[in-house]
This record gives sequence, C-alpha cells and structure tokens, in this order.
Amino acid sequence: MTDLTERAVASRVPGLIDEKLKVLTRREPLTVAPGTSLEACLDVIRDAGTADSVFVTDPGGHLLGVLTERDIFARLVVPGTDLAQPVERLMVDHPNVLHIDEPVRRAIELMQTGRFRNIPLVDDDRVLVGVIRPVDVLKYLAEAFPEELLNLPPRPHQRMAETEGA
Repeated sequence: MTDLTERAVASRVPGLIDEKLKVLTRREPLTVAPGTSLEACLDVIRDAGTADSVFVTDPGGHLLGVLTERDIFARLVVPGTDLAQPVERLMVDHPNVLHIDEPVRRAIELMQTGRFRNIPLVDDDRVLVGVIRPVDVLKYLAEAFPEELLNLPPRPHQRMAETEGA
C-alpha cells in the first residue's frame, strides 16, 4: 500500500514542479490579428465559451499582446465604449509569458504573485504555443498521485472504520 502521509506526498512534489512546462496539457490559445475590433474579440471569447482572454499575434504566431477578462470588465464595460476600435488600444503589450522549457514552479509562482489565470507559453522564437491555467497545473499534480488522491477520505484526517461499497 502507498504511504498516504503528507510528508511522503510532499517529498515527491519538488521533482514534479521542477519538470518543464512542456509536460503540462496546454490549451489552444484564442488568437486574433492586429487591427481586430474589440467587438470581434468579444465575439471570439463568447463563441469559445471556455476562454476569457484573446491573444494578439502576428502572421508568424509571435505574441504581441493580450486582452483579458480583467481588461474587458475594467475598461470596456463603460457606456459609450467604441467597440469598433482596434484591440491594440486596450490590449496589454508585452504580457508576462513563460518559455515552454521553464519549470512548472515558475508558472505556480507567476499565478500566485501576479494573480494570472492564463499564462501564455512561447518557444525559442517567442511564438505562442499554448496557454496554461491553474487547473492545468492542478491536473498535472493530481495525475502524479492517482492512488493517493482517489483513496483520500472526504475529510483529510478521517479514518474509515470499514470499507465502503460493494
């Protein structure tokens, strides 16, 4: 039987968070070209139904900027906003990115300190190759401990008197 102590699990975490970001499942980024209207960006986000950011890329896939949900709520939800203006007017130029060969630890740090929910991943040429979210990191860590997590009681320090189920 696997040791379920917090110490045993914690001893395995450092190796996991030092793995490169390329081991994580990445999401396909929602991208738009420079000059795309804010209205079209909102349509892209709405149509996807699973994203809250659009990434502005050049024809070669290089990341130029990002328009996030925070930008939208902070600056677009104002009566009279011109939705025909180009995304460059509101996007964040030079957003925080991580290289695909950086450790998972860096993504966790950036998510915690910068309160980022979508972190763009780039390759050596700064081409956008994917996006990761906190849930992607959690899924990766959880998959490293399938038996431990599946066998946890509903409350961490609860001990079952007998086996449940059939």
